[in-house]
Amino acid sequence: MVAALDRRYPPAWAEEWDRVGLVLGEPDHPVRRVACVVDVVPETVEEALAAGADMIVAHHPLLLRGVSSVAATTYKGRIVHRLIKADVALYVAHTNADVAAPGVSDALAARFGLTGLRPLHPPRPGSPADGPGRGIGRVGELPTPMTLAELTRLAAGVLPVTAWGVRAAGDPGRMVRTLAVSGGSGDGFLAEATAAGVDAFLTADLRHHPAGEHLAAGGPALLDAAHWATERPWLDDLAAHLAAELGVETVVSDLDTDPWTVHAAAPRPDDKEPRP
Repeated sequence: MVAALDRRYPPAWAEEWDRVGLVLGEPDHPVRRVACVVDVVPETVEEALAAGADMIVAHHPLLLRGVSSVAATTYKGRIVHRLIKADVALYVAHTNADVAAPGVSDALAARFGLTGLRPLHPPRPGSPADGPGRGIGRVGELPTPMTLAELTRLAAGVLPVTAWGVRAAGDPGRMVRTLAVSGGSGDGFLAEATAAGVDAFLTADLRHHPAGEHLAAGGPALLDAAHWATERPWLDDLAAHLAAELGVETVVSDLDTDPWTVHAAAPRPDDKEPRP
């Protein structure tokens, strides 16, 4: 199992700061059922155990930064102890899955039916991840041009539902034909979205000042979705690949791990109730 995952998402493709690969478990331990999750949190761990999983494959690292203890008195330590006691392995594919082709952003692009895909941020030439189609984010063409307002409604319909929903920045009537997407935090790629010449860029975790300055400089319209919602589509591709290549059973977590749980829009001037 580990070897197959390493072939699909080589650890060498990950960013230097990232921590990917096998985190817990014996490499030779038999795996019959795999749980695919975005976040390793107590709720997704219990969901995986209830499903009888032998391994969890997660997108976000549980242990990204160095720790001096995994004592059961700590949040992450309790998760580590729970998995070890249940004899459940943990594997992480993070930025190496982001850059892969197909990878996280390919699954996101598929939700919008984008065609003619190319990377938004290709790897550095000569780097381990350098190769055809690989890179962070994807740029493609929508099946049918639509306004930014229409695209925002479409995004809210095709992405997993969260309290955060989808918000957009730019002229609501702007026509969008080409779209860039990047799963997870993407405001570091605003310049690349502008250079790509797209009409709009959909990602997560956009910040006030970078977004405002980007638009003031004439950059493409922006769509900001929940971080979890932009990466959850990849789990379906991951599960299908593992089932087809290795014949293992797979379960995909739909548990919304986005930390934001309540959303209320401002009321209209003539309406006492907040808009949905």
